[in-house]
Amino acid sequence: MINTDVFPLWSAKEIAGDREAEIAPLSDHALAIAAGQGDMGAFEQLYERHNRRVYSLCLRMTQNVAEAEDLAQEAFIQLFRKIGSFRGESAFSTWLHRLTVNQVLMHFRKRSNKLERTTEEGETPVQIVRGTENPNRMPVIDRISLDSALKQLPPGYRSVFILHDVEGHEHEEIAKILGVAVGTSKSQLHKARMKLRRLLKKETPETVPA
Repeated sequence: MINTDVFPLWSAKEIAGDREAEIAPLSDHALAIAAGQGDMGAFEQLYERHNRRVYSLCLRMTQNVAEAEDLAQEAFIQLFRKIGSFRGESAFSTWLHRLTVNQVLMHFRKRSNKLERTTEEGETPVQIVRGTENPNRMPVIDRISLDSALKQLPPGYRSVFILHDVEGHEHEEIAKILGVAVGTSKSQLHKARMKLRRLLKKETPETVPA
């Protein structure tokens, strides 16, 4: 007979619970801290979790597949170099998002496409471009038209439009990410919407009367 004082008997439920606890995925915060201490496995897990989103953001901002691929790789190289400075003061995804945006903006600057710095114009009227309220739910044909129009926007306008209307950031956060005044962010969004409205109107085929 087994002495349960020496060899306690655990139920199957308790054993299963222990196993689930052992294999439960770590949070981004925990992985980032571990990666900052040199854990390559933790860094690889972060890459697997976030590489598609980083690439998608780069593609939306550049509208160029080759550039997006290069910039996504460069963003993770920068992440590897800087992850030791992550302190968890904001969500890891937010921190990585800002790092990626900064990488794309540096790319624009290197191409001598500097962000247009407009004067502070205060509040501008909210004028969503009809049909672009939620780009992720747009019909495929409309999204193709929007992507085509976005390519024709100046980098500064495109960045603000994507960060606000696509990514859902408020102007205060966009201002911090891009290093501009809140009024500049609002002004550039307003101008981006107006230009997109004109571009999309040109691409909309006129109906032929029967």
